[in-house]
Amino acid sequence: MSDKQASKHDIAAWILIGAMMLFVLKFKLLPGLLAGLLVFELVHIISPYIARKLPGTRAKFVAVGLLAIVVVGLLTLLGTLLTAFFRSDSGSLANLVAQMAQIIEDSRKILPSWIDSRLPEDALTLQQAVTVWLREHSTDLQFVGKEAGRHAVHILVAMIIGSMLALREFVAVENYKPFARAMAGRITLFGDSFRNIVFAQVRISAINTLFTGIYLAIILPLAGVHLPFTKTMIAITFIVGLLPVIGNLISNAVIVVVSMSHSLAVALGSLVFLVVIHKFEYFLNARIIGGQIRANAWELLIAMILMEAAFGLAGVVAAPIYYAYIKSELRAKNLV
Repeated sequence: MSDKQASKHDIAAWILIGAMMLFVLKFKLLPGLLAGLLVFELVHIISPYIARKLPGTRAKFVAVGLLAIVVVGLLTLLGTLLTAFFRSDSGSLANLVAQMAQIIEDSRKILPSWIDSRLPEDALTLQQAVTVWLREHSTDLQFVGKEAGRHAVHILVAMIIGSMLALREFVAVENYKPFARAMAGRITLFGDSFRNIVFAQVRISAINTLFTGIYLAIILPLAGVHLPFTKTMIAITFIVGLLPVIGNLISNAVIVVVSMSHSLAVALGSLVFLVVIHKFEYFLNARIIGGQIRANAWELLIAMILMEAAFGLAGVVAAPIYYAYIKSELRAKNLV
């Protein structure tokens, strides 16, 4: 049998990993999965630099264990700080959504009369529907408080599991039984897909956030424009920017709507700035993401649309990682 042919152990491993991927989405365990993978990959990336300087397997094992504890602690602290910020008065997401609803409702007041007189009835109906939707969903953000405890436990346990799995480097794959070896191969590919998508998207989101922060916190104030929720919009830009393609659309919509609270000119200026920046980022995205998983933006977008239809917001978040994993499996068998 050639290396490219699937054994019965490979097939069983594919079925099991596929069932686990669906189980994670069905029972809302995606935050835990992502947290565990993040810890695992961070420890996996950093540990070689520490281990190579230490003699003996025992010393390396202890060092990697301590590193895992540090990584879990830092990520927990970061999550706590972000949660506190978004619950504060200055960074409240509920307040931001309510403010956006009010801005949309009052937008006719800042539109030139020649535009206002030409707005069709359907546009007004759509505007009212969006306003009502925003107002209704501003209270939905409170679910975070109700579910925070359960998700926090899942995330913490998953990070501990991820740190423990990072120590598997001390067990040679050759010592695994056939099925365990096949599962280890699937998990390795899944972890690689997560690293390729998430770490590459972090770089893209960081660049996007840098330019957006310069615009919101420096350029606009120098022009005498001080928008509300500037810090919140910068934080949102980074967080939603971790979603390929659709993340930019979300952050752009928030920034343009909030810019309308000052004037139509500022809203148009924000739109032009964001379009110019994202034209540059489109090529950057294609270079980084496409180079990592050999996928075009339209492929990821289709995957995200299909996954959203099936699993909602969790499907949008999981789609790039799942798609990258499936494509890596197909590529490993020379099928794509």
